[in-house]
Amino acid sequence: MQILIVGAGDIGLQLAKRLAVENFDIAMIETDPHKVKRAKEQVDAFVIEGHGSNYTALKTAGIHDADIVAAMTNNDEVNIMVCQIAKKAGVANTLARVRNPEYTSPDHYLTLEELGIDVLIHPEKETADAVVRLIQQSSATDLIEFVDGRVQLLGIRLEADSKLLGIPLMELGQEHGDPPMRVVAIVRRQATIIPKGHDTLEPGDQIFVISDPGYTSEFITLTGKKDTRIDDIMILGGGLIGQFIAAALGKELNVKIIESNAEKSEEIAEVLPHTLIIHGDGTDYDLLAAEGIVDMDAFVAVTGDDETNLISTLLARHMKIPRTIALVNKVEYLPITGTIGMDAVVSKQLMTVNAVLRYIRHQRVAAIASLPGIEAQCIEYIAKPGSKITKKKLMDMQFPQDAIVGAILHGEEITVPKGDTQVAVGDRAVVFALPSALDSVDRLFK
Repeated sequence: MQILIVGAGDIGLQLAKRLAVENFDIAMIETDPHKVKRAKEQVDAFVIEGHGSNYTALKTAGIHDADIVAAMTNNDEVNIMVCQIAKKAGVANTLARVRNPEYTSPDHYLTLEELGIDVLIHPEKETADAVVRLIQQSSATDLIEFVDGRVQLLGIRLEADSKLLGIPLMELGQEHGDPPMRVVAIVRRQATIIPKGHDTLEPGDQIFVISDPGYTSEFITLTGKKDTRIDDIMILGGGLIGQFIAAALGKELNVKIIESNAEKSEEIAEVLPHTLIIHGDGTDYDLLAAEGIVDMDAFVAVTGDDETNLISTLLARHMKIPRTIALVNKVEYLPITGTIGMDAVVSKQLMTVNAVLRYIRHQRVAAIASLPGIEAQCIEYIAKPGSKITKKKLMDMQFPQDAIVGAILHGEEITVPKGDTQVAVGDRAVVFALPSALDSVDRLFK
């Protein structure tokens, strides 16, 4: 499959890297020569310097042979123009990154079809939705829903007093009556482990659990953690992400936004009547203290500057704020966030890449998610007629060592599979896998 990516910024580059791992034929167009050089050095792709809306550049990059065009520049209008040209050139599938909320409005004058877009991706809205879920589930480091919300992937960091430590996972399950959950990954000292029944948990481990949402609260109690009631939230950064978060929560909770730009502060005050807007420097300790940061239940840093987000969030952690969440744009920072004491982080780049991959692989994949700082993916597969996964029980299948089936939806029933479980045609299986196992798992579900 040939994929043309327009824009080699952070999002376009991460998308290309992920697709290159899966051996897609990739071409890229980028106007910035420094980003062109970076893409050539880091990705196995045909990269040219040029403007994405220029037909000559698109033709040189192979738009007439492309199966998919993904327009990922920072300019909405350029992305839309790229998709319109792509449709005119006969490209079957077009995706556009769009920031302006007007384009996603149901009463927008032009339909997506008229804009030439098959899939419109709004990274800021996707990121804000992830933050809202993490605020609603305040003990989690990560929270992603699968199977239409009937299965959750939950990330939890274990403290030294957790009752789950030192006991083999198979014994933990037996001791608690084989609950509807499974530990599918352990992140320990920046290494991701796909656990087996004899593995044990250690203090500081970040574990990922696939669970029935109805069991989530009970499992959190087992870990020794507890959900904090959140009434008061301080948001650092009044950009689109901060505004989306405030709009989602402002009517039910007390929300403050700190924004350094005076003009923007006035603008968002008009569109967010239920939110208190404060103009000031969010890294100013005196300002934070004056605005009552010590009384906050949650602190969310979503400015466009990673260093500001990290430092301010660590300051909030130091001040014992129960829930802290930071936006991290530089993917290279993600693996160290747990090491330096971060509570939870979100990545706009990964949100966008997940959305694109979900569409590209939609024939047999219902959902896909990469996680900040973790070289693994959680994928919701659909078992098709004739696929190898339906031929044998899991215990008799040569299932990859670096992958694990966490849950299966059969009809309306969610089950945590065992060795004698057999996947049937039409079942939806949530699989957690390291990159080394992805090709093997894909072949089983083909």
